[in-house]
Amino acid sequence: MRNFLSANDVEDVELLAQEVLELKKNPFQWKALGENKTMVLIFLNSSLRTRLSTQKAAQNLGMNTIVLNLGQDSWNMEFHEGAVMNGNTAEHIKEGAAVISEYADMIALRSFPTLTDKINDYQEFVLKQFMKYVNVPVVNMESATVHPLQSLTDLATIREFSTKKRPKVVLTWAPHLRALPQCVSNSFAQWMNRADVDFVIANPEGYDLSHEFRGDAPIFRNQEEAFKDADFIYAKNWSSFEQYGQILKTDFDWMITEEKMALTNHAKFMHCLPVRRNVVVSDGVLDSASSIVIQQAGNREWAAQAVIKRILENK
Repeated sequence: MRNFLSANDVEDVELLAQEVLELKKNPFQWKALGENKTMVLIFLNSSLRTRLSTQKAAQNLGMNTIVLNLGQDSWNMEFHEGAVMNGNTAEHIKEGAAVISEYADMIALRSFPTLTDKINDYQEFVLKQFMKYVNVPVVNMESATVHPLQSLTDLATIREFSTKKRPKVVLTWAPHLRALPQCVSNSFAQWMNRADVDFVIANPEGYDLSHEFRGDAPIFRNQEEAFKDADFIYAKNWSSFEQYGQILKTDFDWMITEEKMALTNHAKFMHCLPVRRNVVVSDGVLDSASSIVIQQAGNREWAAQAVIKRILENK
C-alpha cells in the first residue's frame, strides 16, 4: 500500500481489520520499522482522537512525529492554480507540499469540506492538490468526502464485539444543531459495503448519501423498522447531499433512545465522537453497557498503526 486515501486503497478490508486487532495485542512488535523515519501530521481543521491516535500510532512504530496546524503554525496556504496571491495566503501548495516532503518520510493530512461547493468537495480538491506536489506516502486523516481511518476502526470494532459472522449493522442519521459533512457516513457506508455484514441505512427524506458511497445498501425512512434485529447501531448526523450542506430537519424524533435500542438484538451503540448528549443520543444509551464508543475511540490508535505499518513495509 503506497497511500491510504480511502477504502479503494485496501485490497481486503476484513483482512486489514483483523490486522488492527492483532496489533492491539502486541503494539510494539514492529517498532524497528519506523526507526529514524519522520511522519508529519498536517491539520487544516480541529481534531482530538485523530490527532492523538495517529501520532501515538506512528510513535509505536518507532517514528518521529511533527504536528503542523496549517495557517496557525505556518503560513496560510494557497491551493488554486494560477492564483494571484495578493490576499491572505503567503505560500502556494506547489512549494509548501514539496518542502514538507523534504522533511517527511510519510505525511498525514486532515482537511474538511466547504459544505458550499459540492463539485470541489466531491472532487477532493484540497487532497488532490496536495497529492500533486508530495513525493512521499500520504495517509488521509479525513478529507472532504471520507474518513478512512475512522471507518477501518469501526470495522475492527465491529469484528471485536460481534458474536456472529455476519452481523446486521445500521447506519442511522441523527439530529444535530449544525450542518455537518457527510465524510464519516460516506466512509462508513463505503467500508461496510465491502465487509461481510448485513448493512442498511436509516435516514429521513432529503438526507440520502451519494450513491457513490452508499451503493445498493437498503435505505429505511422508518428508523424503528431499520433497528429491528440489529446487532450494531452506528449513529451519525450529516447535512443534505442533494441540497448540499443544508439542514432540512432539526427535530429530535430521530434521536437514539433506550426505547429504540430495545427493538434491536441487544445491539452495541457506536459513534465516532464527539457526540452531543440528548441531541444525537440519550444519556441512557450513551451511559449504558451497550455503548462501546470509548472502546471504539481507543481502537483508533491500532487502526492508524496498521495503516502506517503497511505503508512502511511497502517502502
